[in-house]
Amino acid sequence: MYYIGVDLGTSALKLVMMNSKGELVKSVSKEYPIYFPHSGWSEQKPEDWFIAVKEGLKEICEGAKEKIAGISFGGQMHGLVILDKDDNVLRPAILWNDGRSTEETDYLNNVIGKEKLSKLTANIAFAGFTAPKILWVKNNEPEIFAKISKIMLPKDYISYMLSGSFATDYSDASGMLLLDVKNKKWSSEMIEICSISENMLPKLFESFEVVGNIKPELAKELGLNEDIKIIAGAGDNAAAAIGTGTVGEGACNISLGTSGTIFISSQNFGVDKYNALHSFDHSDGKYHLMGCMLSAASCNKWWMEDILKTKDFSKEQENIDNLGENKVFFLPYLMGERSPHNDPAARGTFIGMSMDTKREDMTLAILEGVTFGLRDSLEVARSLGIEIKKTMICGGGAKSALWKKLVANIMNVEVEVPVSEEGPGFGAAILAAVGCKEYESVEAATKSIIKIKERIQPEPELVAKYEERYQKFRKIYPALKGIFKEIL
Repeated sequence: MYYIGVDLGTSALKLVMMNSKGELVKSVSKEYPIYFPHSGWSEQKPEDWFIAVKEGLKEICEGAKEKIAGISFGGQMHGLVILDKDDNVLRPAILWNDGRSTEETDYLNNVIGKEKLSKLTANIAFAGFTAPKILWVKNNEPEIFAKISKIMLPKDYISYMLSGSFATDYSDASGMLLLDVKNKKWSSEMIEICSISENMLPKLFESFEVVGNIKPELAKELGLNEDIKIIAGAGDNAAAAIGTGTVGEGACNISLGTSGTIFISSQNFGVDKYNALHSFDHSDGKYHLMGCMLSAASCNKWWMEDILKTKDFSKEQENIDNLGENKVFFLPYLMGERSPHNDPAARGTFIGMSMDTKREDMTLAILEGVTFGLRDSLEVARSLGIEIKKTMICGGGAKSALWKKLVANIMNVEVEVPVSEEGPGFGAAILAAVGCKEYESVEAATKSIIKIKERIQPEPELVAKYEERYQKFRKIYPALKGIFKEIL
């Protein structure tokens, strides 16, 4: 049998097909537009996602339509999708990297209070989270707010369109600021604060649970069997963690995708005292801590394609040889920042240039800056007594040998590269297989499927150089923090 993972990314859709042995058989990508109506805003049309999903399913299932057993999802988190009573999309989805809800975020953190939010949801408010977006619609588009019948996350819109089941999973719901993460239920107090009702929210499932079957009319349209199971799936980072085998106590995964994350799985619920890291439910049924940067590989893409006007990323990196000695620093906050600073006003900054600064220095500064930013979150985890000696790595940035070396030495950890680097899509396919009883549990599936193809060890001399550079880097944001709001 075959299992399909649907990775609903921000830049593009990626579908992967896995067989019952856990081997990748095929992958398909589809693109859709992203809109920036105002500075700091980020939107997409849910209808575009579904068109891409249907096209992708037709393509990837060709030649294997009778053998598809299950479909699951890994999707961009936090996005607000709202439907009316007739299931019409009321407005474009407000995405995870949208920064418009600054006032609503401040209201939640400072009026409702961070301590209360943490008690109710295990997290504080970030502009990217879903609850501030709901309040923004209430405050700025009251005529639309009054028509809301269903509130859902991006991947759950696709699941709903495929199955008719109004459902979400605990890992993705954790990022809405509406879920009692510890007790795995909607928070009635947060629902009241957001002026909505619980029947507007989807039913909660574990990521590996079946939520329904594909709609008969859709199965007919796509030429698929009607008994294909639709499995809840997970937020993209939790799905990527499954795709890299990041389950169990203290396992770590770093994702260098459009956003950047450091993901630490745990058997037990926990919250850091400053809420600098997100405390979420994991797609294996347990818990995890996560630090999230809004811009990671997207910083490199911006630098290469928009500034240097090239798509040959490898060529730009091949002559870089001054590791640990670069005088240029880069703050990777092109869309504001989440962990650990929680500052939508933060912006990208180069500092330290001189007359002898070269193109390669600035390219290296981009990669270093993102890695330094991720280390900020790693340091929060270390302050909790969590010891991380190795990490898995995935995402587009993980294809760069240079970037993997930087991660190993800036963070002083062994970096493991899985055979499959498909990330959320592969993790979603594994969840589909577990949901269809191909494996008895997520942990059993990952132990059987995930293989390591490369290990990068930190080099003591380079670690020492980057320790010195990191201590300088961490002083830059505090020095510039007050300026960012003035220049917006």
